[in-house]
Amino acid sequence: MSTEVATLVVAPKVDAPKAQGMRKNGKQWHEPRTAFRPKAGNSSYEKRQAERKTMATVKAKEKEMKEEKEAERQRRITIIKEKRAAKEEKSRYEKLAETMHKKRVERLKRKEKRNKMIKS
Repeated sequence: MSTEVATLVVAPKVDAPKAQGMRKNGKQWHEPRTAFRPKAGNSSYEKRQAERKTMATVKAKEKEMKEEKEAERQRRITIIKEKRAAKEEKSRYEKLAETMHKKRVERLKRKEKRNKMIKS
């Protein structure tokens, strides 16, 4: 043994899959599968924080736009209500004018306007 020279042959490294025993279905030629996790560990904390920040700005903008739209809607509603009230008042004065003289209706109008100014 001392006379024999041990020669070391360095074989190239080959990534061979670890043998895990025989497969139950008998298809040993297939690669072993792993669980499908498409988003596992893909994004960093900073990236998620940036996305949250952008989503917060988008939500704030949407909220602002909704408030503007609602304010415009309320403005239109108040205009319509004012027009209806004016129309109602006009028709009421016309009805009074049918039974009373014109000058008396004018006096009533002025008197009611004074009362409105005092109340408000």
